[in-house]
Amino acid sequence: MPRQISYRWRLRELMAARGMFTVAELMPHLTERGITLSSSQVHRLVSGTPERLSLPVPATLCDILDCTPTDLIATSAQNLPVRRAVGEEAPTDLSARRPKRVRLTPES
Repeated sequence: MPRQISYRWRLRELMAARGMFTVAELMPHLTERGITLSSSQVHRLVSGTPERLSLPVPATLCDILDCTPTDLIATSAQNLPVRRAVGEEAPTDLSARRPKRVRLTPES
């Protein structure tokens, strides 16, 4: 069965829980651990949800925030409905979907 995988980037929440509310507060911690990013790159990291990251970046963030990758990236998965392929037959029992014929008679 097909599954849809999604994730939620929780960097901003974890920063706030540790009293860090700006990019400027995070940047020195990154720099002292050897991660050199511009302020705009760190801003995008904090304010958005990254699609691609070099593994040293989340590892460093986990060290700075004293958390695990599971804390930083919350994942979820759900089953998707099965889609029929083009030309595949529809279910054969359509009796429940067909209307019943009604006979109208004049009132007396």
